[in-house]
Amino acid sequence: MAQRIVVVGGGAAGMGAAGAARGADPSADVRVYTEFEDVGYSPCGIPYVHGKEIPDFERLFLATREAYAGQGIDIHYETRVTGFSAEHKTVSVHGEGEIGYDRLIVATGFNYASPGVPGADLDGLYYVKNIRRAIEWDKVLDGVRAAVVVEASPLGLEMVTALCHRGIETHLIDPGAWALSVATDPDIIAPVQESWQEKGAKLHFNTTLKGFVGEGSLRAVATSAGEIACDLAVVCTKKEANTSLARAAGLRIGSAGGLIVDERMHTSAPGVWAAGDCIEVPHSVTDIPIQGLSGSHAYSQGKVAGTNAAGGDRRYQPVSVPWGMVAGDWMIGGVSFSETLATALGIPHVVGVAEGISRARYYPGVEKVRVKLLAEPGSLRLIGAQMVGREGIKERADFLAMAVRTGITINDLATMENVYSPPIGALNEPIALAAQSLLAGLGS
Repeated sequence: MAQRIVVVGGGAAGMGAAGAARGADPSADVRVYTEFEDVGYSPCGIPYVHGKEIPDFERLFLATREAYAGQGIDIHYETRVTGFSAEHKTVSVHGEGEIGYDRLIVATGFNYASPGVPGADLDGLYYVKNIRRAIEWDKVLDGVRAAVVVEASPLGLEMVTALCHRGIETHLIDPGAWALSVATDPDIIAPVQESWQEKGAKLHFNTTLKGFVGEGSLRAVATSAGEIACDLAVVCTKKEANTSLARAAGLRIGSAGGLIVDERMHTSAPGVWAAGDCIEVPHSVTDIPIQGLSGSHAYSQGKVAGTNAAGGDRRYQPVSVPWGMVAGDWMIGGVSFSETLATALGIPHVVGVAEGISRARYYPGVEKVRVKLLAEPGSLRLIGAQMVGREGIKERADFLAMAVRTGITINDLATMENVYSPPIGALNEPIALAAQSLLAGLGS
């Protein structure tokens, strides 16, 4: 008799798990339950449709309902799971009752942290998550005069850029001293903030949210620096693990607020795996659990969970967290720690910074690339990086993440080989220049 594998959640982790489970056991009965109308789309692309870089929302869907059915994945749309029992191996489904399972995969994703202020129930507050709601809000944006983006999270940075591109008067409020202050350093984010201001954005740092003001509909955002009149507030607060079902079922929750899993994505309950924004995983440098990573992490974790739930054997390694994004007119990115975060956590480090170029100096379109490297004193093992430029940031972040994972040192990077081709690579690689700067600062 075929084993029944139930997946709760239809995001990147859930669909990655469902596909991997079918791959590991083609005879398995794989069922996905999602409370939304769709699965398998890219929420990360939503800000870029709002900003008109991507022409329509249809491009964000990865496959049709028919395609998933053809793969043997039974998806129950707009169906809410109200609980599960690891002891009885059942899932409680609204409208369907108790459903038995052999293996369960929890991929319940995240919720935005509550703003925790008055007026949070007013019309005019937009939480970027569900693509159907995004399609509705995109029409609303045509009539928006002024908008406030609440918090300079990664999504916040993308939405500031998108709203500026739409010609909307855009305000950003954040309690930090600069945008994305936990993940970036001020010298890295400065060009982004300058480009926003050139587009007309008004930046309100060291400013806390006090409330949303209006009667029925939003008319202003109240802050520690006064009210900002607006038609729309885009709430971009921190992502928090959605663990309500798992908590009720007695699964262990960790210090970062996510479900505790092992390297096979198995939870504390027998026969239950988990993946995506609802879990926490160890950082490769500190071994400290972290939560709320990117879609690529969620998908990879889902593949591990699905493979193992179906009887395979796949492992997930501690993360170095490469990241990158377009904000304003710039690309920014990094790996592991910024100088600011390492200092705040008391992690000893030495720093090297250099400004290189993306192509040969004489080739059209050459752009500056600023690279900052953090290393462990003594061993000079790479533990973090930050970058800003207009091209080539993603590739460098991927490479440096592997360098962190494998223990590459600043000495290795200072003498690294690099591609030299005028259209795509300069004679001197900016990463190597930053490493050489660090060594010069140490007198090496």
